[in-house]
Parts: sequence; C-alpha cells; structure tokens
Amino acid sequence: MKDLVKSIAILLIVSAFAFSCKPIDEPDPTPSLDNTTVKDGVVTVKPFEYYNAFRNPMKGWREFFGPGVDPKRSEYPYPFGSIIKEYMQWNMMESVESDGVDKVIAYSDHRWQGMPEKNIKVIPRPYIVWMEPYEGGYPKNTYNSNPDDLNGWHWPSDFPAEVRSDDNNTPSTGGYFDPTFLDRMKKLVKKLGEAWDNDPRVAYVEMGLIGEWGEHHDPSIRGDMWAPHTQSNHVAGRTWIPGVEKVLGDAFTEAFKNKKVMVRYAYDFQDYNFGYYWDSFAYEGEDERGFNWYKRRGDFWKDQVMGGEITWNYWEFQQDGCKSLEGVLANNKRRQTVIDQVRGLHVNHLGGVTWAKFTDQNFYTNASTIQKIMGYRFVIKELNYPERVEVGQPFEVSFSVLNTGSSPFYYDWPVEISLINTDTRDVVWKTTLTSPKISQWMPGDNWDTSKQSYTVPAELNTVKETVKIDKDIPAGQYAIAVAVLDPAGMVPSLRFAVFNYYNGGRHPMGLIGVGADCPSHGLLMSSFDDIQADQSLYYVYEK
Repeated sequence: MKDLVKSIAILLIVSAFAFSCKPIDEPDPTPSLDNTTVKDGVVTVKPFEYYNAFRNPMKGWREFFGPGVDPKRSEYPYPFGSIIKEYMQWNMMESVESDGVDKVIAYSDHRWQGMPEKNIKVIPRPYIVWMEPYEGGYPKNTYNSNPDDLNGWHWPSDFPAEVRSDDNNTPSTGGYFDPTFLDRMKKLVKKLGEAWDNDPRVAYVEMGLIGEWGEHHDPSIRGDMWAPHTQSNHVAGRTWIPGVEKVLGDAFTEAFKNKKVMVRYAYDFQDYNFGYYWDSFAYEGEDERGFNWYKRRGDFWKDQVMGGEITWNYWEFQQDGCKSLEGVLANNKRRQTVIDQVRGLHVNHLGGVTWAKFTDQNFYTNASTIQKIMGYRFVIKELNYPERVEVGQPFEVSFSVLNTGSSPFYYDWPVEISLINTDTRDVVWKTTLTSPKISQWMPGDNWDTSKQSYTVPAELNTVKETVKIDKDIPAGQYAIAVAVLDPAGMVPSLRFAVFNYYNGGRHPMGLIGVGADCPSHGLLMSSFDDIQADQSLYYVYEK
C-alpha cells in the first residue's frame, strides 16, 4: 500500500510540474521537477520508477485451468498472470507409438488457442496419471465427458497397464515398469522437443511424466532419498523406476536446447542443469525436502527457472484459518514466508491463484506485493542520447538498468531503440541493438530476512551502442524510445518499470531533434499511458 500511495503522489506532483518541448522564449511559471538535463550536447533522462506491480511476460502469478471444468476469467488476460500451466495428457499427444510429432502439435494448437493474441505463454507438463487407483484415482472421469479432461489415467492405447500387488514388497508389472517403458518415453520426449522447443507459445517446460500429476512421486525418480508417499520403504520396480533418471535427464537435455526445463525435486537430476517446480511454498512441513534442498543447489537460478505454487488447502494452513490463497496471503506470517522464499530462492512464478478473487481489495494488495518482487523487474535508471542527430550519421545511445526483482529474465530477447511521432504515436524509425544480453541482468543475492534486502546488491547494467538513422524521415523532433521485443513477430512485449510508457509496449524517454534543434527535451507525464492497463500486447505464432 505504501508503494501505491507513493506512486500516486509522484504521478500527481510530476504531472503538475513536468514540461514539454516548447519555444525557448515562453516562460515556465511552475517550479521545475524536470528529470531531463542537457550537458555538452548530451541529453540525460532519469525516469521516475513505476512503483506498482504490473503484468510482464513469463513471470509472476501463474494460473492453471482444467480444460472443460474451470471457467476462464473474463478479465484480460488475468490481473497479473502472463503464463498458464498446461497439463498435457500423453494419450492425447500420442495414442500409439507410430503417431508422429504432428499429433503433438495439433493437440497443442487445440489447447493453446488464443494465447498469442493475449500475450500469454504456457508451461506445458506432460503427464500420465492424475491420481493412482490405490490413492482413490480412477481410469476415466465419471462426471465429465469433456475429452480434454485431466482426471484419470492417460496411458497410450497400445501400452500394457500397470499391475500392482497388495504386497508392499512385490514389484509391479506393466505401466511404468514394463521393460519397454523407458525407451517408449524417450521417443515421446523427442517428439515433444520437436513440437515445443521452438514454439513461441511455450515459456518453460516442466518434465512431468512420472508419478501423480507428473510430480515425480508415486513412483519416484530415485529410491535412495525420501521415503515413498504410499508406504514406509522403497521397492525397485514398485515405488521407484530404476534407470529413469538418466533416461529422462538425457532425453530432455537433448530435446530442449532452447526452452528451460524444470523438474520437481532438487535432490533428483543433480547431474543435469534443470530448474525446479516446488508445490509447497510457505508450508514448513516441506522446508527440508523443498526449500533447503533447493538452496543447496546454489546458483542454479542464474540460468534455470525456479517456480511452483502455494498449495493453500494444506491442513496446517486451514488450522491457521487459511482456506484459500486469499487467506494464506492475508496471514502475516504466511505472507512474509512467501516473500522470503521468493527472494531467497529467486522465484520466477507461482501458482495457486486460479480461483482467487482479485475483486477482494485486501487480496489484490497482497498479491501485488508478491507480483512486484517475483521474477525480474527492470528499472531504467538513466538514458543518454545527443540532443540533435542527422539522418545517416551515427550517434551514441546509452542507458543503465537495475533488476530489482528476484530472478533474471531467462532468454535474450532483442532491445529496440526507436523514434516516435508524439502526435500520431507512429514509429518513424527503429533498430535493434546488438550488445544487450538481458538474461545477464541479474537481481541481488543472499536474501537477509531480518533486513529484508539482498546482502549482495544487484549490479547496474549499462548498455552503450552506436546507431544510425538509415531512412529518410522529416526533420523535426521525435520521442526516442526503448523497448524489449518478443522474437515471435519482433513486437514490443517486456516492459520496464518506469512511468514513461506508450500503449503498445514502447517507453518514450525524451525528445530528440532530427535534422533540427529541439528547444527542450522533457515529456509530459500526462502524455504517458498506464503500463498495467495496456491490453494491446501480443506476439505472433506461425505454424
């Protein structure tokens, strides 16, 4: 709430006193709160930070919907979320072994309709079993005829079913434990890579496949760590699958060269470079198995994704009176634990928000607090450019960015510099820079819970590049703007946390003269649009 009040105050004050490019002999009767200065022909802009939380690609609150069961929100697209978890049934992507990758693509197209138009990306998790029969599951949903329903068991039609003994020490046959399973699964992963590794709709990929909900338990990946969920002792071929760790680790490493892969537990796949999805945030009963083990993996977060969910229906949460995500975040202790775990583990996204009511103002405020720190948050601290340039003549642009969030942005999307006609908002010239590696814009590290700050502060990232206007444009003054483009269509997408913003994804920083002098270089705060309210962003998916 402090951030909200602060941002409103800044907006009101700056709107009253900021000035625009105007004749030099016209007096300015108001005190100057100008954040634009000129020295030796170089304009320096220090934009005001946008203090509120806002939606940004591939970070933040992550939703999940059961196809045909859960109603999707009418809001566009969701209050903060830009990513959706998609559980993908094996039998819907491959019914028999001879099915090709085209079936994976066709089913993905069916499930992911409308994502590019709303600037939403998915995190697919292939899986086989929703719940095992010995835990109350059933082979087919009995109350929903929707063919996309996630409940039940989703083995390919040509694969032998698992046969499980009532004796806890007797190995099973069929299913996960059939002699052909590992090879068959390896072939599926290859198809998934061919379908998804270059699909712009995919943000990250959760490995899934093994265990209930694809969460790598019942059965487990290994039999030498934590006890199984369903009995006290591990039994090879019953509670865990010998050889599956190497097969899956190698298969996903080979299949996904471009997308980040996430696995369930930090003690599995230690010989591989994967991220993680943890479903027990803010729950102390999972601290050792979860939080502590993720911490032991060190700096994995610098190039691999940490995500997960808040499972708000834990019995321990309900004993605290927390019967929903709204309740968990309203509880001071639980909310603070979420904040500390997001910061400490460098969390990129969290689920559990699907059924939350954002119309609840208290929840919206609490969710905003988490959204603001979750994932990356890039703040432009300063931008420099010449006050006048000429068509065809090179000039230098530089700017500095601070990541005040908790994680990096994991892909090197291109950074654009453009010139915008401030009257029409048309882009008259643009170029992409060659030097920025935005995946290297790191947050701070070593979260101190007592001080609520990183003991290793985030470093300032400086971009400096020489560009040239390579097309004829009319002489005059234009807004010089910065944007980060989604490579899928090369359209603006990722936004910086600054007030300087035009709908469509570009950040106009100040006025520049092209073939003409510009008497002043500041932009009116009242001319900017609100980042969070912009519903125009999209990307392009081409088959």
